[in-house]
Amino acid sequence: MTKQTTKHWSGVFPAVTTRFAADFSLDGEAMRRSLALQVEAGVDGIICCGSLGEASTLSVDEKVEVVRLALEAAGGRIPVLGTVAETTTAKALEFVRKAQAAGADGFMVLPGMQYVSDLREAVTHYRAVAAASDRPLMIYNNPVAYRVDLGEDGVAELLEDPKFVAIKDSADDVRRVTRLRNRFGDRVAIFAGVDNLALESLLMGADGWVAGLVCAFPRETVAIHRLVRAGRIEEALAVYRWFVPLLDLDVSTKLVQNIKLAESIVHGFADTVRPPRLRLAGPERARVEEIVHGALATRPALPDLGAA
Repeated sequence: MTKQTTKHWSGVFPAVTTRFAADFSLDGEAMRRSLALQVEAGVDGIICCGSLGEASTLSVDEKVEVVRLALEAAGGRIPVLGTVAETTTAKALEFVRKAQAAGADGFMVLPGMQYVSDLREAVTHYRAVAAASDRPLMIYNNPVAYRVDLGEDGVAELLEDPKFVAIKDSADDVRRVTRLRNRFGDRVAIFAGVDNLALESLLMGADGWVAGLVCAFPRETVAIHRLVRAGRIEEALAVYRWFVPLLDLDVSTKLVQNIKLAESIVHGFADTVRPPRLRLAGPERARVEEIVHGALATRPALPDLGAA
């Protein structure tokens, strides 16, 4: 029987970072603490082991362990998605099988990494993942970072399979929200995938936000979505304007280091990354520290979300 999440996916889905000890092994206790912060803030789902989760440095079995930790933190209250971001279709299917056996509620699916697929190859890869899974799937389309653009026609091909229920669009073009909605209606949930275009995307009708700076600032991220949903746009805008200098840190080749440093400053986590990434140093580190400390000094009191 297909395991489907009965509630339509929407809201804030953090793309969580992966916590490492000083020797670069997985730090399970730190992962539990960071995941608990997200759940306690009221996020609507969790996405593990994507680019922000340093997928390229993790083995399949490590990714499955991170999924298990997220499922433990979620406690069945919100869905946990594993990210399918492998260099080959065979490795993608291995991860799907193992993560599904561990209890993953669904998957966010990327095209094959490294090789730049054409549309026929990309669609074939996505369909192979769907055939191996009995869980709902989120299409991740990010032509800016991965140089593969499914476009509306590619999405239409994938939506022939009912397991594809959502799309994270990171095309850096807020107009896509309207174009996707005009073509597909409510057939697919649309998620903003670029942090500093999130409010714009939500105002254009996106159902949710796959977020990055939520790792350091979960309550503010959740507040923006809930305020928009309640029609309290001016209040959402006030929080968002404060948030934008932080959200800009997500739009960078060093988004992992930026966000882990923000988490370190705000929550005390180690900002250890796996090589070839290195922790920020020198002027790069000082710049991020200045932005985060400046934001903390002006952090707004959040509106009452009781009615949101």
